[in-house]
Amino acid sequence: MTIRLGVVMDPIEHVTYKKDSTLAMLWAAAERNWEISYMTTADLYVSGGQARSSVQALRVFKDPAHFYELDSRVDIALGDLDVILMRKDPPFDNEFLYATHILELAETQGVWVVNSPRSLRDCNEKLFALQFPQCGPVHLVSRDQARLRAFHAEHGDVIMKPLDGMGGSSIFRLKPDDANVGVILETLTNHGQTTIMAQVYLPEIRDGDKRILLIDGEPVPYCLARIPAKGETRGNLAAGGTGRAQALSDADRRIAAEVGPVAREKGLLFVGLDVIGDSLTEINVTSPTCIRKSTLSLAPISAASSWTVSPPSLLPGNIVHNDGSHFARD
Repeated sequence: MTIRLGVVMDPIEHVTYKKDSTLAMLWAAAERNWEISYMTTADLYVSGGQARSSVQALRVFKDPAHFYELDSRVDIALGDLDVILMRKDPPFDNEFLYATHILELAETQGVWVVNSPRSLRDCNEKLFALQFPQCGPVHLVSRDQARLRAFHAEHGDVIMKPLDGMGGSSIFRLKPDDANVGVILETLTNHGQTTIMAQVYLPEIRDGDKRILLIDGEPVPYCLARIPAKGETRGNLAAGGTGRAQALSDADRRIAAEVGPVAREKGLLFVGLDVIGDSLTEINVTSPTCIRKSTLSLAPISAASSWTVSPPSLLPGNIVHNDGSHFARD
């Protein structure tokens, strides 16, 4: 039986061919001869209680000059698909929220959505990590500027960041004698109207902000350490960091063992953990990346262990390390 796969993503014409993780998943689907239906959140709608979408049949190719083709639009019931990959990038705005509600309705009508729409709403990528305080750094979540100032005064060297950012955007390091504490707090909190996160600065960032991928609760044995550019405190590749593949440490595995079962229970089949040193800083669930980077060569995988219904996992599990070593996830 041919699997009917839907993918909700950002406009495919804006995809960065050399590193896009969603594209890697779609290549894996194409190699299995799955039928792929492409849509954006703007295409989703509900009519007569039925979750529906305008979709285009999608074909993908490993050719940077011609990596996709789209057919004419057709209108379908989302419940007629077998599985939908929700791969829309943040920001998590109202339109993203509405899309998760439509996809949750579609789940009741027969389609499997990955990751779970309900959990996408419930699991803010920074706040979700706080459910594992034994794994993370000292932190504070507040919009009270006096409280945030006190945290800075107590710990001296801290990171301040918004709860809805991505790619390292609007992340500030405040050192003990920083002259811009006031203006940074005013900007991030919108003069006390917006809740933000403060964390103690982790000097281990110099060795990389590690992205650890979980597939159905199990860690991929290698992570991508994102090394900050000179003069930067952020390792995000979007902020100029460089990637280095490395094996998971014992601490990385302990963190994955804490988070993995909870993620699986919540229907979060593909998750990206951000770990600095031995500290969990974020749990990425909306559209995790780092499947494809210059230091990793990826091939399609076989099914993740718990995909017991017909759609196997599209996630990367057969990874070749840049030193020639490799592993395969059975």
